[in-house]
Amino acid sequence: MGARHILAIDQGTTSSRAIVFTPDLSVVAVAQQEFTQHFPRSGWVEHDAEEIWSSVVATCRAALAKAGLTGADVAAIGVTNQRETTVVWDRRSGAPIHRAIVWQDRRTADRCAALRKAGREKFVQARTGLLLDPYFSGGKVAWILDHVKGARRRAEKGELAFGTIDSFLIWRLTGGARHAADATNASRTSLFDIHKGRWDAKLCELFGVPMAMLPEVLDCAADYGATTPDLFGAPIPIRGVAGDQQAASIGQACFAPGMTKSTYGTGCFALMNTGASAVASKNRLLTTIAYQLDGKRSYALEGSIFIAGAAVQWLRDGLKIIGSAGESGALAAEADATQDVVMVPAFTGLGAPHWDAEARGAIFGLTRATTAKELTRAALEAVCFQTADLLAAMRRDWSGRGRVALRVDGGMVASDWTMQRLADLIDAPVDRPPTPETTAMGAAYLAGLAVGLCPSPAEFAKAWRVERRFTPAMKKVERARRMALWTDAVSRTLTRRRR
Repeated sequence: MGARHILAIDQGTTSSRAIVFTPDLSVVAVAQQEFTQHFPRSGWVEHDAEEIWSSVVATCRAALAKAGLTGADVAAIGVTNQRETTVVWDRRSGAPIHRAIVWQDRRTADRCAALRKAGREKFVQARTGLLLDPYFSGGKVAWILDHVKGARRRAEKGELAFGTIDSFLIWRLTGGARHAADATNASRTSLFDIHKGRWDAKLCELFGVPMAMLPEVLDCAADYGATTPDLFGAPIPIRGVAGDQQAASIGQACFAPGMTKSTYGTGCFALMNTGASAVASKNRLLTTIAYQLDGKRSYALEGSIFIAGAAVQWLRDGLKIIGSAGESGALAAEADATQDVVMVPAFTGLGAPHWDAEARGAIFGLTRATTAKELTRAALEAVCFQTADLLAAMRRDWSGRGRVALRVDGGMVASDWTMQRLADLIDAPVDRPPTPETTAMGAAYLAGLAVGLCPSPAEFAKAWRVERRFTPAMKKVERARRMALWTDAVSRTLTRRRR
C-alpha cells in the first residue's frame, strides 16, 4: 500500500503542534508543546528559534509514536506557521544569530513612521498589498542586521539567511539542503511583489535587506525537499507550506471569491478570497496572497486583530479573575446586561482597520458594580466588535458581491456564547466546522494534494461540513447601540486623536 499518512506541522505563536492525518483528513494523533515567550522590553516579543526547532521535532516524534507510525508510513509533510516572525541564521552552522522577532513585536514602529512620513507607504502598498507597520518582516530583518555586530557585512557577503518560520524549519528539516518559502509567507515580508510573484530589489533597498539573504519562493503545494533520515527514521517529503491564516482558509475550503474565514487564536485574522484579482483596499485592509497552486496566485483581503484569545489569557494570567479560558463563555453569559463595560484590548497597538501601533488598551464604563463577569464579557465581546469592523471594511472593498456566512476556527470558537455574540454583531451567520484543526488541515491538504492523496480544491470544497451554524438574534437597535459604544471607545484610544 505504501505510505498513506500525512504529517502536519503547525508552528504557532505559543506552541508547536504535530498532527497525523489520514488521506481523508481525519485526525489520527496530536502532540503539542508550548515554548517560552520572551519580552525583553515593553512592546518587544521574541522567541528562541532553537527552542521552536526542538519543540517541532519533539511533537512530530510524539505524534508519530501515538499513531503507532514511523517516518516510512508518512507520504508527505505539510508545514504551517506563525507568519511575519523573523529569523536570521548562519548558512554554515544553521544557528540563529539573534532570537526570532515575533509578529507582535513593535520595536520597528519608529522606522515605519519615518518611511511613512517620507511618503513611501503608497509605493510599499502598491507592490506588496501591505501597509507600513512593525507587524511585517522586512523591518525586523533590518533591525537584526543593524543590532548584531558584523551581521550586515556578513549578510551582504551571503553568509546569512533570512526566513519566516517556515523557511527556518525547512532548512533544519532538510539539513540545510533547501532554503525556500511559499508564496503566502513571502507575501508577508514587505519585500515581495505580490503581482509579479518575486522578490523586489527596490523594496529590499528601501528596508535595507540584502537580496542574498532571501529564500526561493515556491507554490504552496510543491517540492520542498525531504527530511534527513535521522529525524524520523526515514526521509519524508515536504510537499505543502502555507502561512497559518492562509492554511486555515484552505482548511475551511474558502476557494471561491467572496468566501471568508476568521481564525481566533492569540490574535484574530479574517481573510476574504478575491480570486485572481488583487483588490486594493480603500479601508486600510491588507491585500495578500491567499494561495498559489500550479504557478497561479489567488488573492485575499485580510484584516488582522493583534489581540483576541490573548485578552482572555490576560484575564486568567494577569488579572487572575478566571481560572481557565474555557470558563469565560459561561461567565460572560452571567454578566449584568445593564452595564456597558467596553474593553479595547490594544495591548500591542491596534491592527486593521486602524493600524495604530502606539494605541494602548483601555476599559470604559466601569462602576462599583463591575465584576469579573462584566470584564470577561467585555474581553470576549471586544473580539466580536473587532471582527465586525473588519468585515464591514471588507464589504466596502468588495461592494456589490453580497454576503456569505463567516467560517470560523481557532480555540475561541468552542465558546457558544462568543460565536452567538459574533453572529449578532456582524449580522451574518457564523459557521463552525466539526474539527478545530483547520489550520493544520490546510497544510495537510496541500501536502496530500502534491502527492496525489487529496482531491482537487473543487472536490475538497464539496466535502466541507458545518458542525453548527449561529444565526443573528440581536435586535437591530441593540446592535447599533453596542457598535456605537465600541466605536466611541476605540476613538478614545487612538493616538492620532490625542495629537
